[in-house]
Amino acid sequence: MVVPTADRLLRVDLSAGSTESVPIPDRWLERYVGGKGLGARYLYEELDAGVDPLGPANVLCFMLGPVSGLTPGESRYAAVTKSPLTGGFLDSYAGGEFPDALVGALGSHLGLLVTGAAADPVQVVVEDGEATVEPAATWGEDVATTAVAFPDASVACIGPAGENGVAYATIASDAGDHHAGRGGAGAVMGAKQLKAVVARGEPPAELEELREEYARRYREDDTGKWLRASGTVETVDFANEAGVLPTRGWEGGQFEGADAVGIGAVEERASGREYDDEDDPRGFRVETADGESVPRGATAMTLGAGLGIDDFDAVATLGETCNRLGVDLISAGSAVAWAIKASERGLVEESFSFGDPGDARELLAGIAARETPLGDALAGGVDRAAERFGGAELVPTIKRMELPAYDPRGAHSMALAYATSDRGACHRRARPVEREVFDGEWSPDRAGRRGRPRDRRRARLDADAPVQRPGGARPCRRRAAADAPGTALFGPQRGRDRRCSDLRGHARGLLPQARVGGKRPADARDGRPARPGRGRRRRHPPGGGARQRWVSGHAVPRRHSAR
Repeated sequence: MVVPTADRLLRVDLSAGSTESVPIPDRWLERYVGGKGLGARYLYEELDAGVDPLGPANVLCFMLGPVSGLTPGESRYAAVTKSPLTGGFLDSYAGGEFPDALVGALGSHLGLLVTGAAADPVQVVVEDGEATVEPAATWGEDVATTAVAFPDASVACIGPAGENGVAYATIASDAGDHHAGRGGAGAVMGAKQLKAVVARGEPPAELEELREEYARRYREDDTGKWLRASGTVETVDFANEAGVLPTRGWEGGQFEGADAVGIGAVEERASGREYDDEDDPRGFRVETADGESVPRGATAMTLGAGLGIDDFDAVATLGETCNRLGVDLISAGSAVAWAIKASERGLVEESFSFGDPGDARELLAGIAARETPLGDALAGGVDRAAERFGGAELVPTIKRMELPAYDPRGAHSMALAYATSDRGACHRRARPVEREVFDGEWSPDRAGRRGRPRDRRRARLDADAPVQRPGGARPCRRRAAADAPGTALFGPQRGRDRRCSDLRGHARGLLPQARVGGKRPADARDGRPARPGRGRRRRHPPGGGARQRWVSGHAVPRRHSAR
């Protein structure tokens, strides 16, 4: 059976209120495949150097891959644009139900490319391969309320943070359960007065036999078992035991309250799983003061350990606050940590403390509203707050993006991963911390010590390419569980049998394109951050060892990295 071919793009001009279906050049489809690579190519083609990320000349792409909606457990879309946080290339991803609906709604199109800016708030409705620009009645509402307004559709929208131009505002989907989180794509939507993209459609139902084979391999793989057991919440326990869990604004690498916010606490309070699917249930649903939430590993790592809060209910509520405001909780947590440390050092007038959920919630609300000098400064990111008040050394950033919760002082390979990421400090590009922790003899230097610079570069790319492969919007490492059936989907789609080696070559080609796609500023060079404190290194978690990792408290052979 043949997969429906997607080889066109829907262009949406918000300034004119018009839409147009255009073909994607064949050479671009062959070289970039879809998702991140194709989005980066359009950015390079459309943007002039120095364009304002929040100006009408910036573009925002909602890109799919050619197998999006066909592969169980891995449907995603990519939001590709120039970042208001870093000033460079940005690709940010979200899964859940919205990408599947977008696949069905777009028909023969591989994505949306949004240009210009509307005079008043609008929404873009996509259905039956066409797009229309309509007035938005939900401007000013949070993301959950916005989603409820469209009971017959799936919605990707912004909240108050995006409307107010917070530099790390997200694009939220599935009522805030999923976010295209890092780098501020939501602020770009807000600047364009685009409240939401509304998709009405169902993903194609072809290739059922291949899908079932992929699902079987995923169920049997260590990554599938790990995610089925714990979602991503167990990363808290792993990072803490490994000594790479940033605590109280990066002042340490282990948190004495980790058990109170880790997998045990989540399982104890969970009302159920995210999806009613025993093979792929995803996260845990919990009740918070702001409503039902699905806390991820980053929630407890950044808003729990990162802020010194060991009350799970308080941490989950802070996470849901971020979800509804539409703000990246990694950058937001770092901004709150910076404000607390700046308060302790007398750099700001306000008084805040680690371990106080009330202070954290006050700061998050202030960031989204931007109504005070401190809230306005923090809304621009840690670097911009430091430029205004001082304290550049308090919380680390790379290319103006705040670091995620894997401390590179406890796993030096992560310093390389952060420093060379194309979008700034990012654990999604490469996560060698797992190899370094579980295999004491592995290191990027040792892996590339074959005498030639080309081989050293290859070692770096080998750590990076598994999350860059261009098959979907951004197939992540769990897809390694099913390389054979996954790559087989490309044959009917592009008229060619693309093997794993083909995709790896394509992935390597995406890296330089992404680096120039956003016309990076001169100060966006690779480099390491300042050192705000001292981390603690611990090679192996209890019960672990070389080439092992956890599945719900049990060490198992490590084959593929989980997020």
